[in-house]
Amino acid sequence: MATLYQLCSYYTIKFDMNKSTNYLGQPIFSQLLSLIENSIIKKAIVEHKANHCYKKLFLWDHLVSMLYGVYSHCTSLRELQCGLEVCQGKLNHLNLSRVPPRSTLSDGNKNRPSKVFGTIYQSLYNFYKNTISDSCLKKNTIKGLYILDSSTISLFKAILKPAGRKRQDGTSKGGMKVHTLLNADTNMPSFIKYTAAALHDQQFYKYISNLPDYSIIAFDKAYINYKQFEAFTARNIFYVTRQKTNADYVSIEEFELPNDAQHILKDERIEIAYKDNKEERKQEMRRVAFFSAQYGKAFVYITNNFEMTAVEIAAIYAQRWQIETFFKKLKQNFPLTYFFGDNANAIEIQIWCALIALLLLDVMHKEHNSAMPFSILATLIRLHIMNYVALSAIIETYKIKRKRHEKDSRIKKHPIIHQPPALQTKMEM
Repeated sequence: MATLYQLCSYYTIKFDMNKSTNYLGQPIFSQLLSLIENSIIKKAIVEHKANHCYKKLFLWDHLVSMLYGVYSHCTSLRELQCGLEVCQGKLNHLNLSRVPPRSTLSDGNKNRPSKVFGTIYQSLYNFYKNTISDSCLKKNTIKGLYILDSSTISLFKAILKPAGRKRQDGTSKGGMKVHTLLNADTNMPSFIKYTAAALHDQQFYKYISNLPDYSIIAFDKAYINYKQFEAFTARNIFYVTRQKTNADYVSIEEFELPNDAQHILKDERIEIAYKDNKEERKQEMRRVAFFSAQYGKAFVYITNNFEMTAVEIAAIYAQRWQIETFFKKLKQNFPLTYFFGDNANAIEIQIWCALIALLLLDVMHKEHNSAMPFSILATLIRLHIMNYVALSAIIETYKIKRKRHEKDSRIKKHPIIHQPPALQTKMEM
């Protein structure tokens, strides 16, 4: 008796499933892939010679296969291959002539530079950044604000060096740190860099030298570097971060506090002393103490901006929470718990593909002005990725359903009372 794997093998599906290719419309996956312009792929191929020495796995085939694995939450290359093989007859919609074998995909993940997929993501971001810009965020977001933070993805220590001190029981895990520069206006990363989790966060500064002048960058205490702060000030880049508790500073001048902002405890000009190559240096900056009624404690911020109000300085740092929401959105909808390779390059490719998948889905979500929760849309795509149904129809159906639900809720809250004719007559009399 044939096993399930034998029944699902390539040749069985090839002859049983590929008889008819007369399907109407486009699968959901094809609708998402249509957002990737051919010029973006060609640019990546030319810039990195991405198809050089690859006879069986071209860049498009590699990208489509990895995106399928990310969207459908495959846990291994075997699942990815078998899933695509069942789609025989529909592959022409994806511009795939054949399903890449598992071994070919494994070699591609190991040998094709992950920078190729990074270039594709960056090109897609630049192309769609106006589309994914949220009008709701624009009202509350200060222009030119960038948020800097990192998130660690746990891996085996054989791949990347573990973070932190060595544990006594010896059961430490390695990790990859995803340093992210988030554009607060679009709520999507404008720049990403991968490092081992053991590498200090401040090493990321040398990669963001192209930050626009007169922009604002917010980050937590892990990125405090006074020498870098001087470089920011020289380029007219404003920073906002929290002050370290053990910071050595001297108060120079106190500013008058506004009467309508009782939660501002102090606003002053300070001078901080620090050492640079064993040479003692001093730097002036602004210190703002803010009491948060939500958390019931005071927060102290430092910045090089002396023009904004103290309330605006506190509001800028409060928007840093956007990047935490982004990391949560990425990890919940595209869980990075199973990887298709055991080397750093393969892991970086998979993370880039997860970011590309998130960006394409966000573009579709914003283009149709969807009221559907992002997580619900991601789940529907995972369950029906190769079904022939228009994404726009799914989104519009949800809008109609939501309007009907809101109308029913209003009726229940404020019911219209229809009085009997006899009672109406008595009341008129």
